[in-house]
Amino acid sequence: MMAPALQRRALAGTPHGWPAHVHPVLQRVYAARGVLCPADAEHRLARLLPPQTLGGLERALDLLETAIAADRAILIAGDFDADGATGCAVAVRGLRMLGARRVGYVVPNRFEHGYGLSPALVASLDPAPHLLITVDNGIGSGAGVEAARARGIQVIVTDHHLPGERLPAADAIVDPNLPGDPFPSKALAGVGVMFYVLLALRARLRARGAWGAREEPDLAALLDLVALGTVADLVPLDFNNRVLVEAGLRRIRAGRACAGIAALAEASGRSAATLTAADLGYALGPRINAAGRLEDMSLGVECLLTDDAGRARELAALLSGINDERRGLQAAMVEEAEAMVARAADSDAVGVALFDPGWHAGVVGLVASKLKERLHRPVVAFAPAGEGGGELRGSARSIAGFHIRDALAEIDARHPGLLGRFGGHAMAAGLSLRAADFARFAAAFDAVARERIGAELLSPVLHTDGGLAPGEFELALAQQLRVAGPWGQAFPEPLFDDVFECVGWRTMGERHLRLDLRDPRDGRTLQAVHFGGHDGQPPPTLLRAAYELGIDDWQGRTRLRLSLRHRQSA
Repeated sequence: MMAPALQRRALAGTPHGWPAHVHPVLQRVYAARGVLCPADAEHRLARLLPPQTLGGLERALDLLETAIAADRAILIAGDFDADGATGCAVAVRGLRMLGARRVGYVVPNRFEHGYGLSPALVASLDPAPHLLITVDNGIGSGAGVEAARARGIQVIVTDHHLPGERLPAADAIVDPNLPGDPFPSKALAGVGVMFYVLLALRARLRARGAWGAREEPDLAALLDLVALGTVADLVPLDFNNRVLVEAGLRRIRAGRACAGIAALAEASGRSAATLTAADLGYALGPRINAAGRLEDMSLGVECLLTDDAGRARELAALLSGINDERRGLQAAMVEEAEAMVARAADSDAVGVALFDPGWHAGVVGLVASKLKERLHRPVVAFAPAGEGGGELRGSARSIAGFHIRDALAEIDARHPGLLGRFGGHAMAAGLSLRAADFARFAAAFDAVARERIGAELLSPVLHTDGGLAPGEFELALAQQLRVAGPWGQAFPEPLFDDVFECVGWRTMGERHLRLDLRDPRDGRTLQAVHFGGHDGQPPPTLLRAAYELGIDDWQGRTRLRLSLRHRQSA
């Protein structure tokens, strides 16, 4: 793995107007992320962007209003990741709250139907619904939309992915990333787009007097699901997404989460009362994702839809077991991928493409992610799409400065017919191609990467928030940082760096370290852990560490603990 250069973040301006209880370190952390005053951190729902500027809403609302009034069958077509699963649950729960009585859902099987609203998925619908709504997919499903409409099904596409050259011929499309769409935030996850559709539908029905003197449905009850899907999908946590995530976390911490999220927190050993965005991303999200990777995402959706706490615990335990299986499979595949790269040590590929006929298609995205981190190169990992082996399914992960979906579009333009379907974001994408064309794709991918990636982008940089003064290593600050975010993609968790003396260390398991670090400025010894940091060598006596100011609350004890992200000789 390439050692990153530590670089301290510059402040975007001067912090001002903060009340005395907001620690100066937190003010500095905020300022490095463009949050300069209390108003910039007021994540109140009242400051949520209004849905009226989201393109395509009016036609979608017409279809939804008509379907609800006529008691027509509505089917939600989800996706097989946590964003798609939570979006599916939000759609089903929300539409039922707003008066729809005949709402069901379908999730494609990765191995039978492929991604999104495919013709194979449409063919499997029996009986056919009157109205089909995609969540977190559909913008690249032209053939599937045509197949649905040929069966007399009306289609509303709700998605957040970037569109291709041609839009699907749906009855309505709601996607903030369509060209010219006026919605100010382009960072909504699929679950966020669906939540906005429900907000707009409730406003439409309110204007029609749908509830009379009765209390209207409280869609805030869905925000725990919105928070989980938003964080798990790694979309940028801009201000609007931070409002959504923080509102969802408040519900979870207050004990008002749906049964499924409460059960997933319990199964992952997290306390709902202190749950953070990182817990959503690293503990709950992977358990939902595992179902779509190895089994059937319907298990994840059912966990999020049930109101029976006992049933939710059963499903959460099942999902945890599947996630354990996924972790074992992932470890083996990553080891094989690393060996593959080592055997090709003479290769200077900038864009790395990997394939093994024994790999699992549901896990190649995680392999690409791990190899991207180790090599600091964009990586595409492929596995057979089916038993025949004639088609490959790939998952791509990129580095900052290289838009992976645009790179695939460039390859498609230069080599017509090479790619099957593709789509995604700047940092992650999916694609398919014929097995016989793997070598040709690998060469094309490397060529585009070489053209678009400058040498400076190939050296990893770890940005930190600078050092802490001796008196700032305090539990109260760690507690304030824990709940101050929500931290996540494009709004990173506070990371500091300082020089310490290592006065003691021991291993935890095979890969982790527990360290005693002395601050040479005042002689205080601090407890630290470095997960995955045991490389078989003793830590240097004098080291520079990039660390999070963390909290060890194991077995009810609460104390300060540094969590190292990187260390090097000072």
